[in-house]
Amino acid sequence: MTYWIIFIGIALASWLVQANLKRKFEKYSQIPVANGMTGRDIAIKMLRDNGIYDVEVISTPGALTDHYNPMNKTVNLSEGVYDSCSVAAAAVAAHECGHAVQHAHAYAPLKMRSALVPIVSFASNWVQWVLLIGMLALNVFPEILFAGIILFAMTTLFSFITLPVEIDASRRAVNWLNETGITNYTNHSAAVSALRSAAYTYVVAALGSLATLLYYVMIFLGRRE
Repeated sequence: MTYWIIFIGIALASWLVQANLKRKFEKYSQIPVANGMTGRDIAIKMLRDNGIYDVEVISTPGALTDHYNPMNKTVNLSEGVYDSCSVAAAAVAAHECGHAVQHAHAYAPLKMRSALVPIVSFASNWVQWVLLIGMLALNVFPEILFAGIILFAMTTLFSFITLPVEIDASRRAVNWLNETGITNYTNHSAAVSALRSAAYTYVVAALGSLATLLYYVMIFLGRRE
């Protein structure tokens, strides 16, 4: 019962955080930056200001699909950010460039997360099947569920390593936006608020993953009772 209360609480928190994030980005997408720079312009400037010339800024389909790809060194900005001159676009573009700066400076948590990507990719493809089979065969082959727990633990670890990576990228973005004057006293707080709301989604996701992991661990340990 305690687990289900926690699980429902996290699910509710996740919904509230996502709804709040969507609301804020819609609101801040209506607030323009004073210099009229688009998300693409801002991304290029931040990269150049940090001495980065081998990263390309490109547009990617969808909404909130923005990301930095360290494999091909591209800052991928969603359609609503790439050509937008809003505070929300500025915050997102600078945040993704924050990851590029992390990459250029060999930021330790980012290196650790990148090293885990192949393992987590494998775990994500198989973990649900292994856990399902493990639950069904718990009394006969408990080792299968244990293997599933190990796979799920890798995805949980990845979620927690992601937290400092995202928080640091936002910190770099906020500082740079303020220092360059792209955001000012009238709209800087909006950029901070947007990035803080985005960070909360990662916190809730990590806590949800941890709660689920503990659920499977309790099932595995409970078989002995």
